[in-house]
Amino acid sequence: MVSPPKWPVSAKGVAAVDGRVLLLKNERDEWELPGGRLEASDATPEAAVEREIEEESGWRVQAGPLLDVWIYTPLPETHPRSRVVIVTYGCTVLTPDVEPFLSHEHKQIGLFAAADVPGLRMPDGYRKSIAAYFALT
Repeated sequence: MVSPPKWPVSAKGVAAVDGRVLLLKNERDEWELPGGRLEASDATPEAAVEREIEEESGWRVQAGPLLDVWIYTPLPETHPRSRVVIVTYGCTVLTPDVEPFLSHEHKQIGLFAAADVPGLRMPDGYRKSIAAYFALT
């Protein structure tokens, strides 16, 4: 009998203010949505994404609708880890007047219009989640 795969789960959030989505540049020089792996103290994936976005940007958010679930497979030459299940939520920014800050976890932070997203270096799953978010708003 073959055991099912055991992949980490990462909860990500699409958070936007004035039509611009928050993105972070990681160590692979890819833009990604804020969020991170579920921790034992997280009661739900929604709680994880709310915690992570505040830690990574200073924005307080409320996780809303589930936008997408997909599997991220890093390129072996850039990041030879196993696959990661990405769970993406649309988020309401509760502190839109707060300027987001760059945490120690990323190289760069930015706010991008939906029209800018297709030209950014990022996994397609993030693009699809961002498009789904803007389709709902």
